Amino acid sequence: MRLRLVPVTLACAQAFVRLHHRHHGEVVGHRFSVGVCDSDGGLRGVAIVGRPVARNLDDGGTCEVVRLCTDGAPNACSLLYSACWRAAQALGYTRIVTYILESEHGSSLRAANWQRFGETTGGEWSCPSRPRKPVLHSCRKVRWQMESPGGHRPPAARFSDGTMLVAPADNLFTLAEASA
Repeated sequence: MRLRLVPVTLACAQAFVRLHHRHHGEVVGHRFSVGVCDSDGGLRGVAIVGRPVARNLDDGGTCEVVRLCTDGAPNACSLLYSACWRAAQALGYTRIVTYILESEHGSSLRAANWQRFGETTGGEWSCPSRPRKPVLHSCRKVRWQMESPGGHRPPAARFSDGTMLVAPADNLFTLAEASA
């Protein structure tokens, strides 16, 4: 079966995830989404890329594959992971991360040349001052990532007059005066 990449809207990707993902639901937002179709035009998988969930990674130069879902089409996962990294680089990101359950083997990530980076301790984001919905899988997860050959660099850009663009924690660029 020949697969090809296609652009998909967040609404389309969310609908596919609702139908096919075995343990996750919708995401709040995204930076971009990509799909994979078969030769008959049938959507066989989607990936949704957004801001990193972990706030210490949300530096403006990192994005995260927050959902990847297929209907089991061979090689669809690795094709989507590779496409996400290429698209992220084209948009100026220097690092992309994703997390999988400790029980998952990661063969699609290895096939796409992603690097295993480490493990999380698991748990939930909820705390008394900021209660959250319970998560289905609060177990340990494995972080995988790709990084630009020159290393990860949060973005910074200057206009010709010296005014600098900075990426604050909310990842929205604002103007700031350049220091002399």
